[in-house]
Amino acid sequence: MTNDPLVVFTPSGKRGHFPVGTPILTAARQLGVDLDSVCGGRGICSKCQITPSYGEFPKHGVTVRDGALSEWNAVEQRYDDKRGLKTGRRLGCQATVQGDVVIDVPPESQVHRQVVRKAATARAIVMDPATRLYFVVVEEPDMHSPTGDLERLERALRQQWDIQSVSADLSLLSKLQPTLRKGKWEVTVALHKGHNDDVSRIVEIWPGLHEGGLYGLAIDLGSTTIAAHLTDLETGEVKASSGLMNPQIRFGEDLMSRVSYAMMNPGGDKEMTKAVREAINDLATAIADEAGIDAGLIVETVFVCNPVMHHLLLGLDPVELGQAPFALATSESMSLAAREMDLTTINARAQVYILPCIAGHVGADCAAVALSEEPGKSKDLVLIVDVGTNAEILLGNTTRVLACSSPTGPAFEGAQISSGQRAAPGAIERIEIDPVTKEPRFRVIGSDKWSDEEGFDADIATTGITGICGSGIIEAVAEMRMAGLLDESGLIGSAEKTGTQRCIPEGRTHAYLIHDSSADGGPRITVTQGDIRAIQLAKSALYAGARLLMDEMNVDKVDRVVLAGAFGAHISTKHAMVLGMIPDAPLDKVSSAGNAAGTGARIALCNVASRAEIERVVREITKVETAIEPKFQEHFVAANAIPHKTDPFPELAKVVTLPAPSFNTGGDDETSGRRRRRRA
Repeated sequence: MTNDPLVVFTPSGKRGHFPVGTPILTAARQLGVDLDSVCGGRGICSKCQITPSYGEFPKHGVTVRDGALSEWNAVEQRYDDKRGLKTGRRLGCQATVQGDVVIDVPPESQVHRQVVRKAATARAIVMDPATRLYFVVVEEPDMHSPTGDLERLERALRQQWDIQSVSADLSLLSKLQPTLRKGKWEVTVALHKGHNDDVSRIVEIWPGLHEGGLYGLAIDLGSTTIAAHLTDLETGEVKASSGLMNPQIRFGEDLMSRVSYAMMNPGGDKEMTKAVREAINDLATAIADEAGIDAGLIVETVFVCNPVMHHLLLGLDPVELGQAPFALATSESMSLAAREMDLTTINARAQVYILPCIAGHVGADCAAVALSEEPGKSKDLVLIVDVGTNAEILLGNTTRVLACSSPTGPAFEGAQISSGQRAAPGAIERIEIDPVTKEPRFRVIGSDKWSDEEGFDADIATTGITGICGSGIIEAVAEMRMAGLLDESGLIGSAEKTGTQRCIPEGRTHAYLIHDSSADGGPRITVTQGDIRAIQLAKSALYAGARLLMDEMNVDKVDRVVLAGAFGAHISTKHAMVLGMIPDAPLDKVSSAGNAAGTGARIALCNVASRAEIERVVREITKVETAIEPKFQEHFVAANAIPHKTDPFPELAKVVTLPAPSFNTGGDDETSGRRRRRRA
């Protein structure tokens, strides 16, 4: 066993042992980690920036101590003096391995940067925002009427707009007088009045008639990605949508890993809070630049997030969420000033609204989905599944709405998959396997053509074929099942049993070869037995959560299924059904709601009355806790089969004929032999 230090890269999860003195860039290249470099390691281009993390990492089985990397050197100092490095960043070409270390590769240092596909969904919203613009003519000061400028502005708003009272903080008051005089006593003010407020708050003032617009941000803060929609508060139009990876990934890919990090590392929660707030500030600046507006015109932000993200955003210790009874510090909605959350790149007086959480593991993002999809108003029984690292599930109709969360893990995002990667140009996102020849054809992000179509090679000349993302691995596993390459238990057959040389031996199991460009220095993309198991665990958790809600509702089928979330918007409903991710239903009754949580955030941003509505709805939702329900494990085990061991799928059988359920009928397959020996 080697004594060389262990280097673990996030978010890829790739790891390896390297001799002391190995540059991080070299380690990354040897492991196939997506770390950019243009200057060849001379410390000039700065594209290989990395962030080391220190402390206890139980998930990775490593403790990172001070001195795990070489000391800051003159090359890094020179670059920092000239262009600046973010706090905590190092240059991968200069920092060398000195001990066990966890290295985060930030999005801007990745060659294949993630495409955050949480685009805004078209939605009719009744515009009634909490923040509005008002143009007023203010009476000039008079020696005979010794009132202050604020009082005369308040009187003008009362007389001209029937607004009875206003307040202003000191920073606004300091610009009031010069603005009134510059506008010759005609000004435009932005007033914010929340649904529980008695007084309107002045958040901004401009001389004369302000025609530059007024904007808000609807932010879906997820475990893996942060997606933001810049919204016009006058029209509701989404001016730009953008996103980035949640930098907290370096502390743990899943929620419980982050809670564990906070438990094991004093001050770890504050580290994660700082990281996510800095990322939101950067995102706000980037989205304003993309839309060509001044970020100071962003005067309001609405957040939706799961409970752990909720606590870390607010600077609350999430440790209690890691142990029963999973108590939240608060489940109520919150209205506060952006500056309280260190949001400094938007308007200095911007206001923040955070939707309420439903329970300890069912957060404000699920509440936003309920606001968007309104299961409580549905006459038929609808199952809504927000697919992500932590899936949140709603089941209901006009009589009752139930909710639960299910720990699916990061496999659906392409993590923990041998050839997996985030959704980025070059990643396989669609795949079909011919059931006769067993040959694959696929599409990659960045091209609309299939791999067997003319022009495909030209389309991907820049990006290449780099790996397989979440939607791609889902389709690959389902297609393998339909093509007879995979049996009901999830076992990949040998070349002899499947009739294709693409099923290749890999240790004691087999793998299916999708694409091989290793002869040209490219990747060899396979689906391994380990990949199948990771997907089985994720889909079983998802199905078991849904089935638990159906038990609570005392039903064996649902009328329709809605797949929500960025991932849900990009997977084929047929493949999801073949895999057994969701209960059986007519395929024409399975639909995608796109980023429903983001849509709910936009509704709350654009319509102040909807905030009171979702606060009422949340109190009426019944929470089912999967962690303490005995039947969850029973459902989970049965759901390991593809599509399912015991539950019938009659609707699926109408459109898909699945091959024989098992390869375990003979032959010398070692896995089959082990199973026969266990049964014996």
